[in-house]
Amino acid sequence: MKQLIECVPNISEGIDNQKIQAIARVVETVEGVKLLDIDPGKSTNRTVITFVGEPAPVIEAAFRLIKKASELIDMSRQKGEHPRMGATDVCPLVPISGITQEELIPYAHALGKRVGDELGIPGYFYESAATKPERKNLAYCRKGEYEGLDKLATTEMAPDFGPAKFEGSVKQSGATAIGVRDFLIAYNINLNTTSPRRANAIAFDIREAGRVKREGNPLTGKVVNDEHGEPVRIPGTLKAVKGIGWYIEEYGIAQLSLNLTDIRQTPVHIAFDEACRKALDRGIRVTGSELVGLIPLQCMLDAADYFLTKQNRSLGVSESEKVKIAVKSLGLDDLTPFEPNKKIIEYMIDLDGGSPLADLTITAFADETASESVAPGGGSVSAYCGALAASLGAMVANLSAHKRGWDDRWETFSEWAVKGQRIKNQLIEAVDEDTRSFQKILEAFGLPKDTNEEKEIRARAIAAATKYASEVPLSVAEVSFSAFELLEAMIELGNPNSITDAGVGALCARAAVKGAIMNVKVNLDGFEDEAFVKTTMEKARILDEQADQKERELVAKVNQRLGL
Repeated sequence: MKQLIECVPNISEGIDNQKIQAIARVVETVEGVKLLDIDPGKSTNRTVITFVGEPAPVIEAAFRLIKKASELIDMSRQKGEHPRMGATDVCPLVPISGITQEELIPYAHALGKRVGDELGIPGYFYESAATKPERKNLAYCRKGEYEGLDKLATTEMAPDFGPAKFEGSVKQSGATAIGVRDFLIAYNINLNTTSPRRANAIAFDIREAGRVKREGNPLTGKVVNDEHGEPVRIPGTLKAVKGIGWYIEEYGIAQLSLNLTDIRQTPVHIAFDEACRKALDRGIRVTGSELVGLIPLQCMLDAADYFLTKQNRSLGVSESEKVKIAVKSLGLDDLTPFEPNKKIIEYMIDLDGGSPLADLTITAFADETASESVAPGGGSVSAYCGALAASLGAMVANLSAHKRGWDDRWETFSEWAVKGQRIKNQLIEAVDEDTRSFQKILEAFGLPKDTNEEKEIRARAIAAATKYASEVPLSVAEVSFSAFELLEAMIELGNPNSITDAGVGALCARAAVKGAIMNVKVNLDGFEDEAFVKTTMEKARILDEQADQKERELVAKVNQRLGL
């Protein structure tokens, strides 16, 4: 899975649009970074900028943004309602997919070091990137704001990076907080009531802060204080959830307005289900929900798995089907149509041009294969055959999980179906990757070769591209071979009415393995790295023989079950 992160820097300028655009647009100068949003606030004199990409280019874009902001914003003259201490006040990094907060921390620390060393801007690491427990809290790092940056010279508030004195260029740039935090989801839950007071009561039931404890009447009774004179609170049922109830005139209903600040502790589907339970306790029904902003794809897939599990249904269905299940289960289309391409962050961005072959219809793929173009070729078709093998295995598993009278076995078949989906997805990606690997060879051969240095660079590029062009089909062969285990299980255990589907899958798996190995051989023909060729060809030989044997075994089992 590709690693994808979001960066949400807040700059201390919300009025001068020319400056805002100049600062925000600098992230577009980094290849592989997508600028998603620029949200200025005049009264706060602050702009929130959102961009996404893989970690390395996002860090580069963040550095360029911080640099540009320090050049265009003079903090000695800046005023605004929002707390701030620097031109780029905060720069949080947020994991989206394929990477954890812990894995993202070194990137934050590397960015801070570079900001301090190259730009002379001091700052602090906060949230998960904090180097001291008290600095996890952004408010602690920012206390005193810009006007209080003399604290840089103190032992307690010495910066994590950059100069420790409030002088020179720091007078203009101020300080920056760089952090790592989880994705925050703004999420509204729709109620069949117009009462904001009752909606608020439900919000108090579930939000972490709960409600203030009172003597006697829970609404009008005297507030109960602790020994320090602070109000005692009755906590809500959900961690990392903030919320209130309100009335939305546009829709004519009351809603719960929730912020899910740690979706690992409380994901969307848990918040929704708990709201349903608490609403029913008060005679109110949840009719649906809506997302404010974007949501990571994994949140939708997790929601689908949650509801499928509650229904004792297989989890091994396609990604698109899971998105539909999540939308319907959460009622995300209750008030307005839910458009995945505009609400799911991974669908909204297209950093590498998508999947030109995998996104084609089967007719278009066949037409493209039959055209005079050299790609797609046998390698891509082999990968697709492997994907079809895994798909047939997953189909039998899903049918078996849903078979009448087999309800006690649905989890077993669900696990097999999930495995089939995983294999299928890997091979679908390889359909385009095989073509890309071939393009790398063409690009390498197209490099200049006029000088000895150019010849050497070209030779190294050809060698690297050739190796990669053999590694891709070898990986296709290995992954396709793994489909045999699934197909064998489905022939032996699955729905007997679908045994021939699993048999056809075995034929496809064999074709995929042997076709991919042919591409390994042709790509290594004449390659000078003898050790690499020997090792690779031995792996290919073993896979080739094993695929023949497995296909014979599985076809024999199918014929035996059919009485042939």
